[in-house]
Amino acid sequence: MISALMPTYKRADLAFERGEGSWLQTSDGRRFLDFAAGIATCSIGHAHPKMVEAISTQAAKVMHVSNLFQIPQAEKLARRLVENSFADSVFFCNSGAEANEGMVKMARRAQMMAGHPERTDIICMDGAFHGRTLAMLSATGNPKYLEGFGEPVKGFLHVPFNDIEAIKAAITPNTAAVMLEPIQGESGIKVASPEYLRALRALCDETGVLLALDEVQCGVGRTGRLFAHEWADIKPDIVSTAKGLGGGFPIGAILTTETIAKSMTPGTHGTTFGGNPLACAAGNAVLDVILAPGFLDQVCTRAALLDELLDSLVADAPDVFAQRRGLGLLIGLRCVPAVGDVQGAAQDVGLLCVTAGDNVLRLVPPLTVSEEECRKAVALLAQAVSTLRKNHNNKTVLEPTA
Repeated sequence: MISALMPTYKRADLAFERGEGSWLQTSDGRRFLDFAAGIATCSIGHAHPKMVEAISTQAAKVMHVSNLFQIPQAEKLARRLVENSFADSVFFCNSGAEANEGMVKMARRAQMMAGHPERTDIICMDGAFHGRTLAMLSATGNPKYLEGFGEPVKGFLHVPFNDIEAIKAAITPNTAAVMLEPIQGESGIKVASPEYLRALRALCDETGVLLALDEVQCGVGRTGRLFAHEWADIKPDIVSTAKGLGGGFPIGAILTTETIAKSMTPGTHGTTFGGNPLACAAGNAVLDVILAPGFLDQVCTRAALLDELLDSLVADAPDVFAQRRGLGLLIGLRCVPAVGDVQGAAQDVGLLCVTAGDNVLRLVPPLTVSEEECRKAVALLAQAVSTLRKNHNNKTVLEPTA
């Protein structure tokens, strides 16, 4: 018989009872250093005092009222995001996929309101991942994810990532926006170069196409800036984010300019749960930590330490690791053996990681990770390397990559 919980995940045989900071503990007392962080979601770690206090206090007052009424917690969170970003206005939802759906709607609506109703096409990138809704599966474009769900939604086309000439060739009078992740997470931690992003901004300005950035995974401090595009010193037209914004509590957001936000008149978009008092209390607790003076500098310091330690590990274990990739605390190690084997070996010695495409092991610890925990994680990876060498007799073959 099928399980009561639908089998859409291949779950590890682990159930965690409690967490604290960068650590998780099972009911039988085993402790794991968490460099998965709920897939880059537990941005300020587990059971952070500010998060616990904010959620418990708000839950004891009012959790949900609907967007038919004023929500001071949402107004505060939106104001803080605006004050610390390119944006003039924010829409809250529940997840990254919803944020990306809303971002596409906003781009098309803004073009229509500007007198260009024909501009509906969205140029996306090869290797993208934008979520699991039907439209975002089409924006993602991965045949594996699309199989069995009917015809792709029209209006999305794909070009190679980090290739400005490909985008120039793809833009037509029907193009509404270019949509991309500044760092592609699911396809293997592939970073858009600053030069590419700056050229893309200039191209969009020249053609009237909107620049829409998916920062669901790389935003909210993950790279050492509030948003990853800031490293390229550009201002997008729309940004989606989620994951780390709630620190583990579901919330998504779309940030945009006044011009685009004005096109979203009453009734053009909506949500039942998005931006409710409890979710926004969580989001404000996260920003209390991330926007504190010196915090993002600390993220950069931890990232630099991990880069140094991991580069040394890659040099010492070329039979297991081929390359380090990433920016900030969004790190990928391209593996030589199958990445699932490497992840399993790491888990066996007490380190939780996430797999990604291109045979990459993803390391995305809480942004609050300590120097000691960074060193511990790399030491555990070294133990995993020893295990892999023993199991494979030091004979490994690079897996074919997409």
